[in-house]
Amino acid sequence: MTVLDNKRVQECIPHRYPFLFVDKTISLDVEKKQIVCVKNVTINEPFFQGHFPGEPVMPGVIIVEALAQAGGVLVYELGARGLFALSSVRSAKFRRLVRPGDVLHLEVEAAHWSKRGGRLLGKAKVEGELAAEAEILLAFLPS
Repeated sequence: MTVLDNKRVQECIPHRYPFLFVDKTISLDVEKKQIVCVKNVTINEPFFQGHFPGEPVMPGVIIVEALAQAGGVLVYELGARGLFALSSVRSAKFRRLVRPGDVLHLEVEAAHWSKRGGRLLGKAKVEGELAAEAEILLAFLPS
């Protein structure tokens, strides 16, 4: 089930191809401050050309970026407006490889949120198996 399609996701965050890593949102609970987004990982991703030839693996930094983007969709749906930037990544752990053909489920919870930024807890899973997790801090960028 799609809660927010790709067009709606692009209304929430400024990222665009080839740096948009959220395809859709399948679960959104504003009251609990939780979201689940999906990234369909395909061999056509530009980073697979060099990471690694003959053994394509999604880079961990891209997985963390995908979690941050899912968090961006969440905070937009919580009412935040403006541009937010990744300010810190804590306790990032990578548990399994993510490869072409995988469907990455990005589960993010806003542990703390204010108009200045906040702390997100994210887990990336493939077929229910934990691939990566991180604590992500976002900061508001004044214009």
